Amino acid sequence: MHILAVVRVAALAALMVGTSAKAQSLPSDINPQSLSRMPPLMRSDMKPEDQAIYDKVAGINRTTPMIGPGGVSLHMPKVAQAMDILNQYLRYDSIIGRRYIEVAILVSAREFDQQYEYTFHETAALSEGAPKATVDAIKNNGPLEALDAKDAVIIRYGREIMRDHHLSAATWAEAEAKFTRQGALEIAGIMGDYLLAAVLLHAVDQRLPANMPPLLPIAH
Repeated sequence: MHILAVVRVAALAALMVGTSAKAQSLPSDINPQSLSRMPPLMRSDMKPEDQAIYDKVAGINRTTPMIGPGGVSLHMPKVAQAMDILNQYLRYDSIIGRRYIEVAILVSAREFDQQYEYTFHETAALSEGAPKATVDAIKNNGPLEALDAKDAVIIRYGREIMRDHHLSAATWAEAEAKFTRQGALEIAGIMGDYLLAAVLLHAVDQRLPANMPPLLPIAH
């Protein structure tokens, strides 16, 4: 799926939030529109000097609240602005390529058990060419031996850093050989970017719209 199609899916999900939330049993601290602990935020809610940030992050002429990490970040306008600049490069233009960007995102989401983030990105990863075997290995903590070598090194890279808090010399050398020195470092940048989003989503207990089945096999 092209990224514009992914955006359309996200927009459709946002439009359905108000209706779909009624079908869920939500904790008392979860807003039924934003599906998180943060109230929905519209452009008119922001200070005039911050409205340009809203336009950049949420889109011009938006008529529905933005949910997910972008919507959460807008409650901190300057943070939202910085996150958007970073994310625009790391998600769409990193030199490792779109398929491998999405693999790195899935690894971060999986290692942090972030259901919202993982569910939105699994389809994107498959659409960008990530094999189902790679996605399944990430999702189910599976072995890496039979996977595409580039996919495998990204998964191993993420598992080492996020589980052991250390990246081995061998894994760094393999990542550098396959993605160049800059690419090897950008893998860390991508994962860090999506770990930041994951922390925010966990903090506000972001829920999926009821019409989106969770794809990560974890309890909420």
